[in-house]
This record gives sequence, C-alpha cells and structure tokens, in this order.
Amino acid sequence: MPALPRFAVIGLALWATLALAEPDPLDSARWGDMRAQLFAAEATVVFDPRVSVTGPLTAEDSMNVPIAVDATALPEVVEVLVFADFNPITKVLAFRPKTARPELAFRIKLQQSSPVRAAARTADGVWHVGGTWVITTGGGCTVPSTGSASPEWQRRLNEVSGRIWSRPEGNRVRLRIIHPMDTGLAASIPAFYIEQLAITDGQQRVLMEIDAFEPVSENPLFTLDLPPTVTDLASVQITGRDNNGNKVNAQVER
Repeated sequence: MPALPRFAVIGLALWATLALAEPDPLDSARWGDMRAQLFAAEATVVFDPRVSVTGPLTAEDSMNVPIAVDATALPEVVEVLVFADFNPITKVLAFRPKTARPELAFRIKLQQSSPVRAAARTADGVWHVGGTWVITTGGGCTVPSTGSASPEWQRRLNEVSGRIWSRPEGNRVRLRIIHPMDTGLAASIPAFYIEQLAITDGQQRVLMEIDAFEPVSENPLFTLDLPPTVTDLASVQITGRDNNGNKVNAQVER
C-alpha cells in the first residue's frame, strides 16, 4: 500500500482528534479557546454534571449577575476556577475550599450573553467542568462602577460587613466588601479590584481562599457554606488585598 502524503497524515490526525473530542454541552464557539487559554495542554478536562453552575436565564442587570457554584458532588475538590466564555476578561474568580464546602455564591459582570462555567480540580488532577448560559443585554464590563464617581468609597474602601447563620446542615457565612471593582475597560478609569481574600475562623483555620478578578461585581458579596463538622464558628476573620496593595482586614461575629 503506498504511503499517504504528509498533509494527508496530518489531516487524518486532526480529524481523529476532533472526532474524539468531547462535545461542549453548551455549544459555545469559544470553548476551544477557553480550553487552550485556561488549562495546560496535558491536563485532563472533562464535562461533568456534578459541577453545578446556576444563574438567571436572563440577567436584568449585567453588572450584577448572581451566580452560584456547587461542586460538593465531587470528591476531594482542591480548587475551582470560574470563567465566562464571551467576557473580554474571561477569568472571574478562583477559590480553594479548604475547610469550607466546595461551593460559593457571588455576583459578576457580563459584557454580553455567555456561558458561565466552573472548572473544579480534584485531587487526582482532573478538571471537571459545568456551566450554564446567561442571556444579558450586555455592557457590564465596560461601564464605570458607581463607586468610581463617588468620594464615599475612598472613606469606606475595603469595609466588610457580614453575617453567620447556624443551620443543621452546616454554618453559612455571607460577606460584603466595599470596593469599586473597576475592570479597567471603562474610559480613563484604571483597573482597581480585590485580588486575594482569605477567610479564617477564630482558631485560624482557613475556611476558604478566593482569588478575585475584574469581572466580580462592585461591592462583592460572597456566600459560603461549611460542613456540619465545623460547629464552633463564633466569628470569622477576612484578610486580603486589592491590586493597589490596599489591605482587607476585618472580623465578623455571629
């Protein structure tokens, strides 16, 4: 049998790769770019319905889109990365559950209708991806924050308020931080956003670490849940910084 031309061999290899590729459940034209941009070439990335991402079918406010991620159905979740395919800044946030459950609720800015996805990495190194489409009129990432036009945010910058709920299924912690979270995409307004947060209990056990990026909404609100084994939660400490080096350091008591 005669040897195939080199271009034919390459074409067959490419066809085989595409044929074996797992189809995107959300049918996004950007999934291939997301796979290449966010994950190492050798990483194992699979679509997994056990990673739940919930949000509104249609977002009324593109600057405050509520999203909840729940990866509790997976074993040994090490970290979770949240991203939006069609945002100009695709990475939204990442979190490491530590003592907390691998779930988090927050609000984001969407520039246009887009899949919003969460990729949960388990201890075996596999990334498990879930997501949902959110339809919006857009403009969330290129509109100035309301805080950037008010002198009050300078006085209250990184002010933290919050609450702790006791529940049979585990304590719930909700935190709100005053910060404009500017993306840098609005004219003459530089990027200014919270970068890192650590949430610890009164015994200095780390409950969760969060890396936030520009698409997190202004005055970010985070809700996290703890397993029922964490019963002695009288207070939480929140520490961190923004991209200008301003510190976050506050305590929330029950």
